[in-house]
Amino acid sequence: MNSQISQIIELALAEDIGAGDVSASLLTNEVVNAKIISRESAIVCGVEYAQHAFSTIDDSVDVVWKVNDGDEVSENQTLCLLKGQSRSIVTAERVALNFLQTLSATATQTRFLVDQIAHTKAQLLDTRKTIPGLRWAQKQAVKCGGGVNHRMGLYDCVMIKENHILAMCSIGSAIDMAKNRYPKLPLIVEVEDLNQLNEVLLHDGITRILCDNFSIDMLISAVKTTKNKTPLEASGNIDEHNIAKIAQTGVDYISTGSITKNIRAVDFSLRIIE
Repeated sequence: MNSQISQIIELALAEDIGAGDVSASLLTNEVVNAKIISRESAIVCGVEYAQHAFSTIDDSVDVVWKVNDGDEVSENQTLCLLKGQSRSIVTAERVALNFLQTLSATATQTRFLVDQIAHTKAQLLDTRKTIPGLRWAQKQAVKCGGGVNHRMGLYDCVMIKENHILAMCSIGSAIDMAKNRYPKLPLIVEVEDLNQLNEVLLHDGITRILCDNFSIDMLISAVKTTKNKTPLEASGNIDEHNIAKIAQTGVDYISTGSITKNIRAVDFSLRIIE
């Protein structure tokens, strides 16, 4: 079991159960059968989290999964069958469903947007705009939906943005310092107009240039200007209404925080069947 999954599940269970599940204590605790079903179509993610929620409460609960992470499910489809003591199942139910519903929401929204740009070379990237404590989990959900992970945090990539440039007075000085101090890390530079883009292109060793809030015409010009010298990433106010047009400009990547923060939980439900 991944230690990150174990820690976050234990934290979620402690938050939910507190001093004890008083409602579950009313049950006779007989062995029952149950199932989790989907009430809508979705891309599944969070199987390992849900599994660990049940096994942490009671490792005698038997869970037979009918789906894997990344699978597409339809309305009324069974995700898993459970057999175990009734108290254990209902105590773990909400935490298990919370992770399944939230991570599947990210995977489903990611797949929806990925499908919109499938006819282009552009790849969909996530961002750091994740639910606190769920960074790693949501990044995995993005991959389940067919997206690509951006940097995991502030430690694995140098990303020079507007405020860094303002604080250091120029793009050039920021780039030079980043390359000197962190030569082995990827270097991404954000630009806000074509003049800044041209300035960045004077420097070697740039992993990617992020075009922030560029119009379609500006993105087309940016693609022509770079001539495939440096990969381009489009970002800012991207949704299902404009993502295809943005991808068609020829950019290499499109990043959006909507797939991790502007999500609606997938409707999954657990029901005791005997």
